[in-house]
Amino acid sequence: MFLKYKNLRGNSVLINHEKIHLRQQLELLIIPFFVIYGIEFCVRLAQYKNWHMAYKNISFEREAYSNEKDLDYIKSRPLYVFINYFRR
Repeated sequence: MFLKYKNLRGNSVLINHEKIHLRQQLELLIIPFFVIYGIEFCVRLAQYKNWHMAYKNISFEREAYSNEKDLDYIKSRPLYVFINYFRR
């Protein structure tokens, strides 16, 4: 996990967001996660023609942003649920 902030005390939402990504990475055995992430980003960039919109619409990010405030999400998160966040 790479973060640009040194002091994360009190930032449980950001930490939870990153924990969701770690779980996604473990499910896909790390390298495939980054390959799929990169491919989906390129597809979304072509679709939206906007870097920020492309990033926000990657399925992995959609899952993480949708659930980052639920600090118990990881405990009940079904396997491969990020698939439900793919859309056209």
